[in-house]
Amino acid sequence: MDQFKQISAFVGAATRGSMAATARAEGVTPAIIGRRLDALEERLGAKLLLRTTRRISLTFEGAAFLEDCQRILRELADAEGAVSLGGIRPGGHLKISAPAGFGRRHVAPLLTRFIDDNPAVTVQLDLSDRIVDLVDENIDCAIRIGDLADSSLIGIRLGEMQRVVVASPAYIARFGKPAAPDALAEHNCLSLRQQRGWTLRVEGEVRVIKVGGSFECNDGAVLHDWALAGKGLAWRSLWEVGTDIASGRLLTVLDEFSAPPVGIQAVVPQRRHLPLRVRLFVDLLKATWRDPAYWAAASA
Repeated sequence: MDQFKQISAFVGAATRGSMAATARAEGVTPAIIGRRLDALEERLGAKLLLRTTRRISLTFEGAAFLEDCQRILRELADAEGAVSLGGIRPGGHLKISAPAGFGRRHVAPLLTRFIDDNPAVTVQLDLSDRIVDLVDENIDCAIRIGDLADSSLIGIRLGEMQRVVVASPAYIARFGKPAAPDALAEHNCLSLRQQRGWTLRVEGEVRVIKVGGSFECNDGAVLHDWALAGKGLAWRSLWEVGTDIASGRLLTVLDEFSAPPVGIQAVVPQRRHLPLRVRLFVDLLKATWRDPAYWAAASA
């Protein structure tokens, strides 16, 4: 029992980065968590955590030990859940990363539903448009849009996303519609700072078209607002601009040159066994996002 408590305290402190947070989750004082960590390190003869008054970080030995400890606790929780009254009951801490705009609209609400159904799970949602490092940042699952470049990770396809070129009626009335992708050079194109260009189909081939203009930003929501304000053309996702297209606030152009939809993926570290809480959350995303009715309602 003491060994289990020590391992539980170690995993909690390593994943939460705080003895106080671990103590609250365990229902004990931070001093007790500290004593359990001291006892574990003394028993193993290795330093696992570097502790200061502000933060906790893993040593090299601690990082290697953490993965095995997490696997042991996951398997124990799954075994207990499989025989508990009422079936499987996931628990533990779930850390999710998602693109900022997409995550606010389509991940956060599903996390709320997931926690309502699984009250023993705690959640941390990180919204960022940067590509996070799942292993270094201890992230259980990252939602990504597009192809998976890192072969050391596993991508689970959850749905598809279509991008379209849009502009406000005021912009179209003033500057007209581009007739083909090469005509984008004559228009003010609102682009993300990190984008190489806009992906369109030209002569049967999918190509990245370089664009330029007087407005550039690293936040897609700002580009959306600029497009609504008539500042230029924007290449946005249907989940973001569908309601504006339906209401006439935005018009699509170059529809016949649209590239095929890209995948929405759940990306997880390459592990043999995923924690039950991760598997169930990914299943919820898959069931929701593969339903055409969901996207129809989201775009209405």
